[in-house]
Amino acid sequence: MNKTYFPTIGLEIHAELNTQTKMFCNSKNDTEEKRPNVNVCPICMGHPGTLPTVNYEAVKHVLKIGVAVGGTLAEYSEFDRKNYFYPDIPKGYQISQYQYPLVNGGALTGVELTRIHLEEDTAKSFHVEEGSTGYSLIDFNRAGVPLMELVTEPVITTADQAVAFAKELQLLLRTLGIAHANMEKGEMRVEANISVSPEKGKFGKKVEVKNLNSFRSVERAIAYELKRQEIVLEEGGEVVQETRGWDEDRGETFSQRRKEESHDYRYFPDPDIPKLKLLEVKEFSRSYLEKELPEMPWQKRERLSTHFGLKKEDVELYVSDISLGAFFEEVSAILADAKKIQIASNYILSDLLGLRRESGEEREALSTLKIKAFDFAELINMVMADKISSRGAKDILKLMYESGGAPMRIAEEKKLFQQSNEGELAESVKKIITENPKVVAEYRAGKEAALQFLVGQGMKATKGSANPRLLKDIIVKLLAKTE
Repeated sequence: MNKTYFPTIGLEIHAELNTQTKMFCNSKNDTEEKRPNVNVCPICMGHPGTLPTVNYEAVKHVLKIGVAVGGTLAEYSEFDRKNYFYPDIPKGYQISQYQYPLVNGGALTGVELTRIHLEEDTAKSFHVEEGSTGYSLIDFNRAGVPLMELVTEPVITTADQAVAFAKELQLLLRTLGIAHANMEKGEMRVEANISVSPEKGKFGKKVEVKNLNSFRSVERAIAYELKRQEIVLEEGGEVVQETRGWDEDRGETFSQRRKEESHDYRYFPDPDIPKLKLLEVKEFSRSYLEKELPEMPWQKRERLSTHFGLKKEDVELYVSDISLGAFFEEVSAILADAKKIQIASNYILSDLLGLRRESGEEREALSTLKIKAFDFAELINMVMADKISSRGAKDILKLMYESGGAPMRIAEEKKLFQQSNEGELAESVKKIITENPKVVAEYRAGKEAALQFLVGQGMKATKGSANPRLLKDIIVKLLAKTE
């Protein structure tokens, strides 16, 4: 390409909120329900004559996000009808917010936000192919589930930046405890508004890529669409303002329909829902909400780095995996020693995560597993006191992971305590020296690797129970005596 093109990207991200009931009715909000059309009622099914009532828990959730990102909380808000027809919209319109969102402004990962508002989710359509024809089924369990929509300013310039923003938002939602935001389950969906222009500071024609359901798809779709638009302009064509889908298998976007403008939806205030005067609700005030906020991800990164001196990548693992971070901090509080805490972190991030991967439980929260923080801390204390070797610690940890239990008891039952009786070890060493005359000669000739071989033989002979430092000292002493 001969020209330089300047990309502009804005994101619209939807996330289903954790509430007991749906947005405007008492039907259960249960994303795990597999039976179709169980959690439904006349309100969320859009029957004539029904009246919606606002779920204030969902309102509070969105306001919490607003406080966390430094946005401006609305003093007044209202719900609007967004009119469009699709089979999974039971009323023929969606209850959303237009002119008066709950939150304006704010920023996350340095990306400025436009607004955060609240609406209801749609139902799910299932398309079944049968020969040359087919049919569609609709499950209304999801219809009416509280849905947060966050819109960024068009200030993102790369696919990597967009993915980093989406990941941080997912982490924030989970930290606040207001959404699971599992993309693979459709609980969080990303839409990207993408344009390129040959002139810096100017917008090109905007293309919206809809319903991206993984971070990998977000990255690939944006990268593809930026390149596609550049090629269109380079060849003298004109980018069409439209909505496009993403084909994960083919790795490309495809045209769906011309992009709608806001007036196409014919927004108007929902006459059945009372206006929200948020200043009149104490629980919706910024000061009240601030007291309920937990430690934010960016605050936790700073604290873990400063307080524990952890590497950046280790800190990120503890921040991004909330249950893992909580486990580490619980263990650290028990150990209360900088060196022990560092050793504990090494065992957590290498051995414990390795066991999770091997067992296929990588996505499970550590709180649901058999190993407990107190027992893990005791294991580290045993290592630091030379009661067990690093090999013995790994073996004990595996048994703790599989069945739980105290490491001291496991070490006794499996005879994994480290041998530190110099007399007993000396007898084993004498036998090893006698059986390996060639290696002994190499050591005396100055070959350091020969000593490591003899230590290895000693560990093998004692089934890993020998104290390796003591074993090495005994070998050196005995070899010096027999020269």
